[in-house]
Amino acid sequence: METIGRHVIAELWGCDVNKLNNMEYIERIFVEAALHSGAEIREVVFHKFAPQGVSGVVIISESHLTIHSFPEHGYASIDVYTCGDLDPNIAADYIAVALSAETQEKMELPRGMGPVRVKQVVQ
Repeated sequence: METIGRHVIAELWGCDVNKLNNMEYIERIFVEAALHSGAEIREVVFHKFAPQGVSGVVIISESHLTIHSFPEHGYASIDVYTCGDLDPNIAADYIAVALSAETQEKMELPRGMGPVRVKQVVQ
């Protein structure tokens, strides 16, 4: 089945609380995960919340990797969306291991299936 992209959504539970609250660590592992999967990095933006939590995105030529961490719950939600021949599971699994997730629930969604139909906009 041909698709334009593959989108992995992962729920990471039982993560190391200190890692989830360390913006520099999360940024580093997301960059490493992108490179490990063969992606080409374009931009990296992360934000540390007070009193806790980190959100961020690594924009890659092939799409993106994102995270929202909730240290108070030992939880992180991540998305890895890739186009082309890259396997998003490589980056998602790398991140889960790096955050010491005890449990990882993943789903992969094919994106861009079927013919794209352009709707004319009448002005």
